Amino acid sequence: MKILYVTSEAVPFCKTGGLADVAGSLPPALAEQGAEVAVVLPLYERIRDRYGSQLTFECYDYVDLAWRHSYCGLFSMEKDGVTWYFLDNEQYFNRGSLYGQADDGERFAFFSRAVVRMLDHFKFWPEVINCNDWQSALVPIYLKDDGVREERYRSIKTVVTIHNIEYQGRYNPYVLGELFGLDAGWVKDGTLLMDGDVNLLKGAILCADAVNAVSPTYANELKMPYFAHRMEGIMRQCSNKLSGVLNGIDMKLYDPRTDSRIVKNFSAEDMSGKDECKAELQRMVGLREEAHTPIVAMVSRLVSHKGLDLICEVLHDMMELPIQLVVLGTGDQRYEEFFHWAAQQYPGRMSVRMDYNEDLSMAIYAGADLFLMPSKSEPCGLSQMIAMRYGTVPIVRETGGLKDTVQPCESWRDAGNGFSFTNYSSGDMLHVIREAVYLYKDYPDVFGRLRQRAMSGDFSWARSAREYLRIYATITGQTWPIHSDTRRAAETGEPAEEAAPFEAAPEAAPVEEAAPVEEAVPAEEPAPAEEPAPAEEPAPAEEPAPVEEPAPVEEPAPAEEAAPVEEAAPAEEPAPVVEAAPVVEAAPAEEPAPVEEKPAKKTRKTTAKTAEKSEKAVKKTEKKAVKKTSTKKGTAGKKKSAE
Repeated sequence: MKILYVTSEAVPFCKTGGLADVAGSLPPALAEQGAEVAVVLPLYERIRDRYGSQLTFECYDYVDLAWRHSYCGLFSMEKDGVTWYFLDNEQYFNRGSLYGQADDGERFAFFSRAVVRMLDHFKFWPEVINCNDWQSALVPIYLKDDGVREERYRSIKTVVTIHNIEYQGRYNPYVLGELFGLDAGWVKDGTLLMDGDVNLLKGAILCADAVNAVSPTYANELKMPYFAHRMEGIMRQCSNKLSGVLNGIDMKLYDPRTDSRIVKNFSAEDMSGKDECKAELQRMVGLREEAHTPIVAMVSRLVSHKGLDLICEVLHDMMELPIQLVVLGTGDQRYEEFFHWAAQQYPGRMSVRMDYNEDLSMAIYAGADLFLMPSKSEPCGLSQMIAMRYGTVPIVRETGGLKDTVQPCESWRDAGNGFSFTNYSSGDMLHVIREAVYLYKDYPDVFGRLRQRAMSGDFSWARSAREYLRIYATITGQTWPIHSDTRRAAETGEPAEEAAPFEAAPEAAPVEEAAPVEEAVPAEEPAPAEEPAPAEEPAPAEEPAPVEEPAPVEEPAPAEEAAPVEEAAPAEEPAPVVEAAPVVEAAPAEEPAPVEEKPAKKTRKTTAKTAEKSEKAVKKTEKKAVKKTSTKKGTAGKKKSAE
């Protein structure tokens, strides 16, 4: 299978968030599974400066975007079994930052247009193109647009992976042709139009063959208004092609036994190195060197959906606990100012660094004891996985991938790998933090076993890669090979492919065919149906009797399996027989319907008793069925004359 992975960032070349970690790890994992994989991303200034000498120039071409006719160079590199392509245009990509430019819409429109235009220059024609977020959302749209004119583009299937639906690529619809080079029909038919704007992510979701979220829980949350940022209707509309695949981490890169980025290596079996990493972290950030005081850490962007409002509400209550707090990250000014002020209130116990520093982040993962992620929403989250890998126990809110990866601690039976709370509440968060600190301080052995369970979790990309390949195989119609029984067992979809559940459906068909046989009973009850002709009887009060009595008839349901379903009909037919009044059996029970009220009540009581006697009453009714049916017409005639 030939897969082209399109992304705006990837480790180790450039990174601003979790997308880069996914794009740097998933393609090599796909290649290990036997797929032929290439990745394409812009040639940013930082990539050119750091990796320029390792890149191979392939060719150049010109890309048409609306009225623009721009140069595009193609560079490549072979790494980890994957071909990495870089699209060069200094006007758009030779910038100091990846995002946040005034012309981001034009920059990434050029990137998407160039991906489609440069397909001829790649070493293979892809069967699947996997795009990520709004920066590459125009790729499926351009493929559809070009596919109208060139058939070769129709063979390519597309997948859109949503890492964070909050960022959708919204622009004024009047720039559709000027900026993106698309016809107004894309807006008029509603494909790209949403809330009065051009919405690139919406268009990609509608045009793609499959849509994928980065965790199963997040895929379900995207159908809810609280999480979907007004896209819940589109996600529900496309739920048939929506799936969730949990991200993983690079288990070799994040390995405390071999990681050269930390002061001292350690493992779940020998945690002595963890103590040295903790002491080093305290020295690095200016905390008091207290070996038995738990360090609570955060490595995060300082934005609202990360749950920082909860911390602001109860920070003073948190600091009353015997803890030290370290925060690393940048973001909204109000949060930066708050944490800067708070650090001054608790010198030696709280440290805040407004920066993104890879070395310091690794020191925090390795040296902290507890890792706090009270996110309002978290599509997947990688920090909690990395923290667990280094023996730093996470405290998370149950949302998105946090819920999928962190199982709450149950110390009474040594279960769980972290701490969690459900409601987005500062009180609930504070309660769980207190529990974690209490366990750390008073029950170090129990906390140590909890830490070991967290470190032993398998968050590798191998399983995720298999699930991605299954998605690709589904949309391309291919059967991806399964190499071993172990791998087959690992497939979550395996039980759905078993024959048993599907064989039950054909069996249900004959059962449904039996229904018409039961419906024949009402067909034989035309006698009551003819009674409305006189219409003198206000039968509503009397009709409940036949309606209620089918219940006893259904009680002998076992008889229906032996095909005596027809026998139930005779059991109901004797109802019109008047002569059955002296009989105590269930058969006469139905006759009192046309008779006066008092006999009807008595017969109902007898039917309830005789029905419970089961087989004896049934046998007697079977013996007399012939006589009763033969007298049915006569009795019906008598009944009419009596009326």
